[in-house]
Amino acid sequence: MVKDPVCGKDVDNQKIDAGESVARSGAPVIDPSFGTKRFHDGQWYYFCSMNCRQRFIGSPARYLKPDSPA
Repeated sequence: MVKDPVCGKDVDNQKIDAGESVARSGAPVIDPSFGTKRFHDGQWYYFCSMNCRQRFIGSPARYLKPDSPA
């Protein structure tokens, strides 16, 4: 389990990774019902929902500061 950097919820990263598959084109496909992830600055970040993921994409620095509230 890891923490969603946006909302702070516990996210089962193993379940998200296990739900990953590959499309015919070779692109990775993730079932968002398990949560989702995003690769940023050399590290994977896991999210409870697409909404949290989109908020992170819009302003990653806001959520990566250790002393900043979500």
